[in-house]
Amino acid sequence: NLFFTFFGMDAITKKKVKKIKVATVGNPAMGIPTLIGALPGMSAMATMMMQKKMDALDIPAIDEFIEMISGAGGKLYACKASVDMFGLKKEDFMDEVLDIITVGDFYELAAGGQIIFT
Repeated sequence: NLFFTFFGMDAITKKKVKKIKVATVGNPAMGIPTLIGALPGMSAMATMMMQKKMDALDIPAIDEFIEMISGAGGKLYACKASVDMFGLKKEDFMDEVLDIITVGDFYELAAGGQIIFT
């Protein structure tokens, strides 16, 4: 079971999944000082570099990963509070998203399984 909330929902939103960019500001994994990361074009450049690296390593695009996860039996859900906050609807999400549920509902679904927050 996977539960997507806030900006993580971009990975399952039809209009956004192909437009996800690498954040260069406030991203400690990038190792780029905030001032440099804030320069115009840095996010676009980082996204392009990341895409080239992923292509070279034959890593699937995010939408393909979502399809693979679902195809392997993974169950995907969107967070109701985030959906309401952003004014989204079920039809805004990829077909692989089974439902829009509360965090409490997700805890019930995940009972007995491993829960990982990243």
